[in-house]
Amino acid sequence: MKKTLALILAMALCLSLAACSGLTNSPADTPSEAPAGSDAPAASEAPDSGSSDGAYTPFVDVQGVDDSTIYVGNTAATTGSYATVGVPFNAGLEAAFKAYNDNGGFQSKSIELIHYDDGFDAAQGLTYTKTLVETDKVFAIVGHFGTNTVAATLDYLKEMGIPMVYAATGIEDLYQEGATGNDKVIYPVQPIYNSEGRVLLARAVAPADDGIGLGATKIGVIATTDDAGTGLVYGVKKQAETLDVEIIYQDVDAAATDYSAAVNVLKNNGCDVVIACMNQVPLATLMASMRDADYNADVITSYVNASAVTLGAFVENGSVTAERRVYSTAWLDTSTEAGMNDYLTFYGAMNAWELENGGSGDDYALNSYAMAGYIAGNIFVQALTALDESGLELNWANFNDIMESTEFHLPMGGTINFANGDRLAVTSLALNTISLEPGESGYYELQLVSPIMPLDDVLAAIG
Repeated sequence: MKKTLALILAMALCLSLAACSGLTNSPADTPSEAPAGSDAPAASEAPDSGSSDGAYTPFVDVQGVDDSTIYVGNTAATTGSYATVGVPFNAGLEAAFKAYNDNGGFQSKSIELIHYDDGFDAAQGLTYTKTLVETDKVFAIVGHFGTNTVAATLDYLKEMGIPMVYAATGIEDLYQEGATGNDKVIYPVQPIYNSEGRVLLARAVAPADDGIGLGATKIGVIATTDDAGTGLVYGVKKQAETLDVEIIYQDVDAAATDYSAAVNVLKNNGCDVVIACMNQVPLATLMASMRDADYNADVITSYVNASAVTLGAFVENGSVTAERRVYSTAWLDTSTEAGMNDYLTFYGAMNAWELENGGSGDDYALNSYAMAGYIAGNIFVQALTALDESGLELNWANFNDIMESTEFHLPMGGTINFANGDRLAVTSLALNTISLEPGESGYYELQLVSPIMPLDDVLAAIG
């Protein structure tokens, strides 16, 4: 039973969790006007403005907390074409909060989510975010949603100094090394291309023993010139500063239908592993070009390409063979006992929330967007738990200190921390490959090559 459930979960995760990172702006229904703010508690007096020494200077010491409630907010799209993402995402978020509240909350204070539907419109997202901060006076933005809204609001959130925990996107604007002052209030969790590029290079170079890496001796990088490609290449080049490996780079147009010129450069230079810095459509072009050039080298790529359907099609058309495998990363894994136990905890929380809110109890049991929302809420809850255990007062300065000093467990995943101002998102990733034959399900399946490992552990294996 557990094996069957793990297989179903793996398929669900691969089909849709990656899509959270690919939420990009598109025409949306015209959203309604922003409603008036709630009666959340008033803010305390603002500290002195501005600091030239990199100090944290929020516009208030704390807000969004009263004797019974901690108010948080987000603006996830819950109508229109993105409702299939935003509705389950918020359900998972609420489920995490309900589980925490039912266990006593923070010193008997419950978390309450204030939500506006921005229709996946960046301008509306900024308006609603300002409403949450300045009118509703929330304590934090939790589960910030979508590439366009996140990109439009990051500068504002930093200016105000309000914590943002988890962004449902992987845009490079979230990536920071050694952030100081108000820049520190941004806490991304799901993978960012810039960080994942570092993992791709480390996994490519790490020894093939026990499946830790691919044992590359000479690496080729083929990158599209869009956000995905440039972000991943940034990470590859950043990690290359610490590794003694020869790398040859080739840029390609994401919309091109033939990458034979770039492929032949890598083939003629003897690159034995190719890092594909791109999304699914250009990856199909790359694999077809490698097949047509009879170039047998292993390929490693982002978790956003970890679709058993897509990769299985590559096996069917001869683009993937035993001599030309495709490997992809993964940030969640339910194939292990720990991962399955985390899933069952998620299921229990989701079931309880659904039954309380008119659902069947199983509506979102296998919905990966609900899992993502649950993870967002769970990270915030872990921070509150650590703050409670520290005995510190609940204010923004102390919350940010706790966020930086805590090693967080990612439900169904690895660990993440925000120490020393680094905002890299999760870099503890697993390594998968696609089966060369249909599995018990009758479909091609992603197979675990190496479990979730922190980037530092992969680098340590390189020596």
